Amino acid sequence: MSGWLQHLPILPIVIPLLAGAGLLLLDDAHRRARAAVALVATALQLAVAIALLSAAANSDATSTGIEVYRLGGWSAPFGIVLVVDRLSALMLTLCAVLALPALTYALARWDRAGVHFHPLFQFMLMGLNGAFLTGDIFNLFVFFEVLLAASYGLALHGSGADRVRSGLAYIVVNLAASLLFLIGAALIYGITGTLNMADLAHRVPALPADDRALFAVGIALLALVFLVKAAAWPLNFWLPSTYSAASAPVSAMFSIMTKVGVYALLRIGSVLEPAGAFALLGDVIFMLGLLTLGYSAIGVLGVQKLDRVAGYSVIASSGTLLAAFGLGMRDVTAPLLYYLTGSVLVMGAFYLVIEMTERCKPYGADLLSVTIEAFGMDTPEETAMSEDVVGFAIPGAMAFIGMAFIACTVIIAGLPPLSSFIAKFALLIAAFGAAEGAAVPTEVWLLMAAILGSGLTAMITLSRLGMRIFWSGEARTTPQLLVTEAVPAAVLIGLCIALALAAQPAMEFMQATAKSLHDPSQYVEAVMSLSREAGR
Repeated sequence: MSGWLQHLPILPIVIPLLAGAGLLLLDDAHRRARAAVALVATALQLAVAIALLSAAANSDATSTGIEVYRLGGWSAPFGIVLVVDRLSALMLTLCAVLALPALTYALARWDRAGVHFHPLFQFMLMGLNGAFLTGDIFNLFVFFEVLLAASYGLALHGSGADRVRSGLAYIVVNLAASLLFLIGAALIYGITGTLNMADLAHRVPALPADDRALFAVGIALLALVFLVKAAAWPLNFWLPSTYSAASAPVSAMFSIMTKVGVYALLRIGSVLEPAGAFALLGDVIFMLGLLTLGYSAIGVLGVQKLDRVAGYSVIASSGTLLAAFGLGMRDVTAPLLYYLTGSVLVMGAFYLVIEMTERCKPYGADLLSVTIEAFGMDTPEETAMSEDVVGFAIPGAMAFIGMAFIACTVIIAGLPPLSSFIAKFALLIAAFGAAEGAAVPTEVWLLMAAILGSGLTAMITLSRLGMRIFWSGEARTTPQLLVTEAVPAAVLIGLCIALALAAQPAMEFMQATAKSLHDPSQYVEAVMSLSREAGR
């Protein structure tokens, strides 16, 4: 990049930072101005992310497609660097693509359920974008804290005892994880003298044997933190209640939060792959991935509320990604990234569809099932929200909700021909193909059984709940939807369908991304070459 384009990598951080700060100055009397600023800022982030993705995707043999941005002109390892490669550009685009529909949906009424929704939303985007771009572990921690602080406010946005109760559990778990993050980062810095990922790739192989043990402890602590962020069992008990209690657009955005942990594992694991930093943790992560899939399957079968089913489905997607990562097979990385992309889009859509679906149900309908959790009654706040019908009925609203629910069910369960089926099929084919004529490892068979079992349980539960909502003879409330509520869900589902239709070019991009991940020398050279040039 040259000219003003060289400053594109900093814009995904600067835009939401300035927008969030500006939105704090606008009170409720400027509701339309707040909405306009938020929409423009989010749209600009999407445009910048697409530009960065295009630049990374169009790199040829003479260019690695990796852009390094030095803040203040200081080079690594002493300065802060932002690194844009195919993986970070993909995650930036995925985040912005999810954020714009979620924000549009929130403008119908959810942004008015409490204070400071729009600033918190922008600050969360800033933290997410920074986590995807940063080239060092300390600033990864900083951006984690930014997005988590904003997510705390968003999780509690609105009223209701459930939000407070589940939000507090979410806050406590993440604060404990942040403490472990600091301890792990301090150990790594104390041993190596750096937290820049590219510089670590140079220094770790030269560590003496005595120091390698302490370094391994630091890496293990970071891996534990990332597993908490990725909602791995048994550290994910907080997720179903937190996500179900949050407002629909916030829950939709939270669907990418667990993928930040997976991204961090991929990023640090790939850069330090030649040094073998994650070699000893692969089997542990694989087993935790399988246990997470098993836990999610039991949870899906045991709950009767759609929002909690969605929470366990998010856990299932994380379990699939962690198990695939833990296999340690390079061939599965491309299908893993393809699955990650589709799972974020469909879960974002599903949370929006669930909120619209709940408007069809009369209050107390869930009590018809004898297996509802402890026969719990909704709070008065939830009752008021369910009866707060907004907007004007769009033509065929019931048909739209029904079709959207079916599409989400098919994708989440991994049925053909949509994106989740393609991703899981490609992942299993790659895992079996990696055996190269030898006996297929037991881990691959276990992964196949876990993926198929998870999809089956999701199909059973969602089909049962769907029939109860849409096909039973119970009285239903006629749903009323705004166009700004229906379109965001339709866009996200449409993107899932487009991802399936464009499976070949999408998978080719994922394969190029996986190739660059497993050849970290280009990433390391791109970051450290600027340091050598600055030192001349």
